[in-house]
Amino acid sequence: MAWMICGTVPDASFPLTEGRWRLDDGQLHPENGDLPPLSVQRGTPALLGTAVLACETLGAEPPTALLVGDIGNGDGSRRLYGHLAASLDGSGVRGITFHYLFPDVDGHNRVLMALETLTPKPVLVADAGFMYVAKMSGYADAYDLFTPDAGELAFLADEKAPHPFYTRGFLLSADGDVPDLVERAYRHGNAAHFLLIKGKVDHLVHDGHFLGDVSEPQVPALEPIGGTGDLVTGLVTGLLAGGMGMAQACLTAARASRIAGLLANPNPATQIAKLLPFLPEALRRALKEDASSMRDVEA
Repeated sequence: MAWMICGTVPDASFPLTEGRWRLDDGQLHPENGDLPPLSVQRGTPALLGTAVLACETLGAEPPTALLVGDIGNGDGSRRLYGHLAASLDGSGVRGITFHYLFPDVDGHNRVLMALETLTPKPVLVADAGFMYVAKMSGYADAYDLFTPDAGELAFLADEKAPHPFYTRGFLLSADGDVPDLVERAYRHGNAAHFLLIKGKVDHLVHDGHFLGDVSEPQVPALEPIGGTGDLVTGLVTGLLAGGMGMAQACLTAARASRIAGLLANPNPATQIAKLLPFLPEALRRALKEDASSMRDVEA
């Protein structure tokens, strides 16, 4: 198994399921089984659909998804935690992207302990609810990549906040001071080795050191659209699954998501599913820009 995506579907009746999905007519369809199609408007299905498209574009092995229904009470997430902790041995998984999961510290710690026994240890990416619990557990530095937005970065920087709802106001008001928040997050051990900070300007950080920014193209209409962060994390996942290194995968994903917005010409009411058809061309353009930049450096 090359890559796994773990997350939830906002439907209490959706069963715990593991398998591959294909994107067809704007919906995710299971390759095996009788499950209903999933909308890719936002959340883990949007991330999964993006990763599937990225892998198709790269000719890479598609990800396996471990999904469960959860409407916010944590019941489904706890089932997923238990299943994953018990099934990792012998899975051969090379990397895992964790997404919307109820932040249960005990469940998280059981999964992390199981991961620590694997050789080699998989690459670990966390966003949304699972990023919160990774920080809450005190084991943020066990992760390779977090993908926070500005508000989530303030939560990572607040060593006293048990949940983003409790992030102290003076840190939230400092969300424009990204370097200070990054320094604070690393000083308190609340950041992964890499941070891809999503915003008007996307910042890539490795162990506290800024490696690069992506600010173009600027597509202001993207900012109010819910789910654009899921798109970025899905692109990173697909690029990592295709064998790209972490730093380049993050910068390419940030650039490709912006190009997709430019191609889609959205307005603030546009749904994230309307951007997905533009992702393959956006990714090809971003990869071409990367290759051109490398030639310029070598020259």
